[in-house]
Amino acid sequence: MNLGEKKIVVTGGGGFVGAALMDGLRARGCRPENAVAVRRAQYDLVREADVVRLYEDHRPDVVIHLAAVVGGIGANRANPGSFYYQNLVMGALLMEHARLHGVQKFVAIGTICAYPKFTPVPFKEDELWNGYPEETNAPYGLAKKMLLVQAQAYRAQYGFNAVYLLPVNLYGPRDSFDPANSHVIPALIRKFVEAAEKGVGEVEVWGTGRATREFLYVDDAAEGVLLATERYDGSEPVNLGAGFEISIRELAELIAETVGFQGRLAWNTSQPDGQPRRSLDTARAESAFGFKAHMPFKEGLRRTVDWYRAHRAELLRREALRAHALSK
Repeated sequence: MNLGEKKIVVTGGGGFVGAALMDGLRARGCRPENAVAVRRAQYDLVREADVVRLYEDHRPDVVIHLAAVVGGIGANRANPGSFYYQNLVMGALLMEHARLHGVQKFVAIGTICAYPKFTPVPFKEDELWNGYPEETNAPYGLAKKMLLVQAQAYRAQYGFNAVYLLPVNLYGPRDSFDPANSHVIPALIRKFVEAAEKGVGEVEVWGTGRATREFLYVDDAAEGVLLATERYDGSEPVNLGAGFEISIRELAELIAETVGFQGRLAWNTSQPDGQPRRSLDTARAESAFGFKAHMPFKEGLRRTVDWYRAHRAELLRREALRAHALSK
């Protein structure tokens, strides 16, 4: 598929991954009028009337569904019902109306949270249904996994071309650093930057530090999604990852070193670790559409820290404005 010749709608196109993906589309020759980043302020994708209006307004050939209501362990624990409902309804409505409007291809972005809690490492796509997800993020993970069920069902009954991708934990510039919904890397970067500036000698980190994770740089993730959009038309889910595993303890120490924090890490073991281990088998993505991650992890972390420091004042200003608006 030549994306430069298609009308493309990207849900969540103004967000973290969406911004990188829109950059990738422009680099592939997509004209601004043909590559549309859909934002919630324009279309509330939990409302069917807004979804219908989206398709009538833009009449896309391709839909890349990145939009999600998501956060770290704390946000998942606090909002299991709303995370489940909003993600489930968004996906179901978007794919159904894509079918009804004759969309040529629907690219659904799932989540590594869909995998069972004790999946053998590295996670292979065939293990996706062999158990229940880790409890703190199961509602979100299961809602996003229903996109795979819907994609395969629609392919079987209607011949609808929907593909499903499973990205590992993402990081990079333009991520959310808001404590209310940030994931582990931006949350730790913010903590360590603030502690280093204030001369604080100790920073609390949740869990035991023994859990492991794999991280994919945002630009690599966007490239993987675009390669799948261009080259993959299969029914089977596909992992997108970087092919390495790091413990949360090692990660925290590496971020502290990158930031320049020299104090002590205090591990709060009363807080959950989340899934014990996460690391993906990425062979299918490489063989199916030629995707392989390129960003070295230390370099990706350095770029993320540099971006946060450069934009921190503006991010704090926006947080203050949101808090003021909510207090009214």
